[in-house]
Amino acid sequence: MVSATQKTATQVSHNIETTKANPRKTASGVYVTVHGHFYQPPRENPYLDTIERQPSAYPYHDWNERIYYECYRPNAFARILNDGGEVIGIVNNFEYLSFNIGPTLMSWLEKYDFEVYQRILEADRISCQRLNGHGNAIAQVYNHIILPLANERDKYTQIRWGIADFRSRFQREPEGMWLAETAVDYSTLKVLVDEGIRFIILAPSQAERCRPLPTKDNRNPEWHEVGGSQIDPTRPYRCTLDDGRDIDIFFYDGPISRDMGFSDILTNGDRFVARLGQAIKGDPRPTQLISVATDGETFGHHKGGTEKCLAYVFTKEFKHRDWNITNYAHYLSISPPTWEVVLKPVTAWSCSHGVERWQDDCGCGGGGVWHQKWRKPLRTTLDWLRDRLIEVYEEQGSKYFCDPWETRDNYIQVIRNRSSESVDLFFKAHQCRQLSAEERIDALRLLEMQRHALLMYTSCGWFFEEISRPEGVQILRYAARAIELAGEAAGVYWKLDFLNRLAEAPSNVKLFGNGAEVYRQLVVSAQISFQQVAAHYAISSLFNTYNHLEQMYCYGVEQLDYQKQQMGALTLAVGQVRLTSDITGENHHFVFAVLHLGGWDFHCCIQTFTTRLSYSENKQQLFEAFKQASAAQTIVAMNRLFCDRSFNLQHLFAEERHRIIEQLTDQTKKHLDQLYTQVYRENYSILLAFQREELPVPQELQVAAEVALSHRCLEIIAALEAEPQAIDSHLSELIAVATEANHFRCQFNIPEAKKTLEQLIMRSLWQILYEGDPASIENEITRIDKILKISEYLHLGLFLDRAQEIYYQCLHQHIVPHCFSETENGCRWQRSQLRPLLKLGKKLAVDVNNWLI
Repeated sequence: MVSATQKTATQVSHNIETTKANPRKTASGVYVTVHGHFYQPPRENPYLDTIERQPSAYPYHDWNERIYYECYRPNAFARILNDGGEVIGIVNNFEYLSFNIGPTLMSWLEKYDFEVYQRILEADRISCQRLNGHGNAIAQVYNHIILPLANERDKYTQIRWGIADFRSRFQREPEGMWLAETAVDYSTLKVLVDEGIRFIILAPSQAERCRPLPTKDNRNPEWHEVGGSQIDPTRPYRCTLDDGRDIDIFFYDGPISRDMGFSDILTNGDRFVARLGQAIKGDPRPTQLISVATDGETFGHHKGGTEKCLAYVFTKEFKHRDWNITNYAHYLSISPPTWEVVLKPVTAWSCSHGVERWQDDCGCGGGGVWHQKWRKPLRTTLDWLRDRLIEVYEEQGSKYFCDPWETRDNYIQVIRNRSSESVDLFFKAHQCRQLSAEERIDALRLLEMQRHALLMYTSCGWFFEEISRPEGVQILRYAARAIELAGEAAGVYWKLDFLNRLAEAPSNVKLFGNGAEVYRQLVVSAQISFQQVAAHYAISSLFNTYNHLEQMYCYGVEQLDYQKQQMGALTLAVGQVRLTSDITGENHHFVFAVLHLGGWDFHCCIQTFTTRLSYSENKQQLFEAFKQASAAQTIVAMNRLFCDRSFNLQHLFAEERHRIIEQLTDQTKKHLDQLYTQVYRENYSILLAFQREELPVPQELQVAAEVALSHRCLEIIAALEAEPQAIDSHLSELIAVATEANHFRCQFNIPEAKKTLEQLIMRSLWQILYEGDPASIENEITRIDKILKISEYLHLGLFLDRAQEIYYQCLHQHIVPHCFSETENGCRWQRSQLRPLLKLGKKLAVDVNNWLI
């Protein structure tokens, strides 16, 4: 927590505004740039285009979601707290951070929380206004591949995709670009310059020598050897290419950046500022830059709560010391390089051996326990596959595209927008002739093949110590999808050759032995066919009522016929569906029959649709067999009439399988809930006796109390959602149950209650502040009080950040200006209502002390 005892919310708001004043057009004094490299590896299943549940991220769905709550959202709404832990300021750190956010991560943010996504874009716009048109955001190599290890075409595509993605989001051209792992060589610099990138950011260890730029008075200044990280990071440098063109380079301060990641300097604003101050040089030059850079996830994920430190120093401490918050592009505009630099041949920030970490057993990232002998065979195997894919793409792509490689470079427009209108415009611009529907599908298969060929080089696959880690498995999944798409588009079959080469990559885990076995056990299981999507639809249809048109991950589903019958414990459904891939446009028409035998037993048959007559005849025969109420006869008939291939519950996508399993256990749970409730009621007086005598409660009785009271809580929560007109009575009942549970020290795990109560608080707060009748303020505040008390008793740990933000914004934009001004013009509440309203802010941990007198 950052202390700001004497700082009121009004003063903090004033400081935030004053930092937005017009900057000097000529550099003078100390400038500070804190750069955050925000990035997560792409985690989507290549067949579903969505991230599946990752148990290691519990209690969150996946690691993107977990880091979102720990880092991305907290930085978009960073708190400044007083000594009492109350909010006195909410800061969008992205307004002051120099930052890059990986395109694949931005795509996820755009879908997951559009508010945070828009707040990041808004921060860049505000920084442009504050810094003479130079925004805080810079672009990033598209999917974080190590550019020095890429072929020239992939270099261009990665950089062009990164620029195009940036342009489509931030509505301006990027001036700088973040290189994955800051990996660089001179051929990479050439491509960057070709594509209009003005500057990059590197580690000090990547410079070899530097000198002042030649002048008329000094045409041949002396070179200074700085290969041991001795380069001065307080100034920009110009790097000249062989052809005479140049690019500017900033080197971040290595020691301070390391301290940000590995020491405690971010736990306290004064400590952080003092450490930055140590970088200021006492020479007479008119300006210097303190430049630090680290993984953006440091701010809140790796180091919890440190986004508060940033918010505090950005809006108070830097201003107090007359330090100017800037970004690299702005600093270049007011202080262009006066020195030049020569880089080491091939380097990166996280490998002391150049870029060997991503192609050899160099020891980096191994921890001294496991070898990384698998890295080189993995790299050579993927290079082999890439080169085969190039041959297929050039041969087949020339049939459809005027220029296959230019088409690939522009495919980012479709990746960003897969609507039919976007795809039509894309083909209109790049097709060499009018393509048939089937030819368009093959053309999209080829482009997707190339997209996955790029994704399979995502650097994270080599970064850690073992090929079977999720990162290594993920890039192999991309490779598998590329192989499959090549087969569909060109009829080639490379899987066995690929596995033979992958077998040369030794795993540290005995269970796998080598990369080929990792592929068989962890990659093949993620592959999904159209038939499997149909089976997923068929089995889940027994538990869901589907509309005529549905969206199932990245597949459109059109239900053409559906009929379901039940007989005793048996349920049979027969239907036909048309599935269309949102990615390639490929579509298939299937018929299905699915039998639920009860419990976990399902039998599902999938067959390609032939004729309406055949389907009708088979459906009638199957339902005739079903009338016999014999599971065996029904299965025999299904296999004879419908079965090209059979599926069961294990073939469903993981999350849907888990959901159905939960539904199947509902009846068992209801029965157990009744039994435990009976045990609890019959032994209630005994439980009270144990509590009164302060004796340990027998485990059997404690469990019965927890199950019974938890079940009762969930019943009331369901009633809260179903009967909004009776919210207050249900809340009173819930308080009684919560009080009882708290008395017996029950431990609950009821996330459903947490989510519902959070939504109720938001709804009540919005009524109080904006939409409701001001006369009902007391009832709404009482309702929120009840919910907070329930949360405390049940130890729910409600997420009140959004409620806090709504209240804070209303406090400073409406309550204070309209209700505490001399005129009190526009105040929607009566004077007597203001004190309860301010006390509500106190309960939400918002500082209202200046007005609560």
